[in-house]
Amino acid sequence: MPGLLSIPSKKGEVSEEEWQLRVDLAAAYRLVALYGWDDLVFTHISARIPGDEHHFLINPYGMMFEEITASSLVRIDQEGNKLNPDDFDVNPAGFTIHSAIHAVRDDAACVMHLHTTDGIAVSAQQEGLLPLSQQSLFALSSMSYHDYEGVALREDEKARLQKDLGDANFMILRNHGLLTTGASIADAFLSMFILQRSCEIQVRALAGNQPLTPVPAGIVETMQQQAAQVTKGLGGHLAWPGLLRKLDRIDNSFRD
Repeated sequence: MPGLLSIPSKKGEVSEEEWQLRVDLAAAYRLVALYGWDDLVFTHISARIPGDEHHFLINPYGMMFEEITASSLVRIDQEGNKLNPDDFDVNPAGFTIHSAIHAVRDDAACVMHLHTTDGIAVSAQQEGLLPLSQQSLFALSSMSYHDYEGVALREDEKARLQKDLGDANFMILRNHGLLTTGASIADAFLSMFILQRSCEIQVRALAGNQPLTPVPAGIVETMQQQAAQVTKGLGGHLAWPGLLRKLDRIDNSFRD
């Protein structure tokens, strides 16, 4: 892509496993930009690097999501220290949110946090996400909420964020945005796609100023089992290869 920052390749400096994580995470950033979900440079997607150190990869603060490459991602520890001093700095608020979740959720290999317009709109609505669409039922089957406490910079907010998330994979941060977790980058992205689409549908439905028909009570409780039947438990992995092909057709520099 013309105008990309010149970032030295890290492909020969990291393990094959970490390099694949970098490529997938860079792809997730590019897809967020492609779908118009980015907020300039102010949101974050992280991926935990396997190992006892609990290190994770996150975006360099100041790079647009459409600029992110595998080599530009920053590896940090649980204290927010860069492992490579030559890397860009990271967003302190991003570190607070993502380190809190990675510290207690070993199943959350990826954490995605966005500030989309429709996501924030639903986060400001008193009843939160409503069961108005099939998409919303997937999210509601594993939904949590976290009240707004200001910009996420305080260490003491971590414990409340961890408690509110619990073992859920979808979270609405009140007056703030959306968050999803997944056992892989693919799963976290698919969950965000579903949650974001649910919010878009809700905002449009409410804007229609017509009586609404919610999904009958009780169906939400069955959605987890139904979701597994529809996707064979591999929803993210089913969608991810096609998304990578889409990016490769547009611009494959995320792989650098």
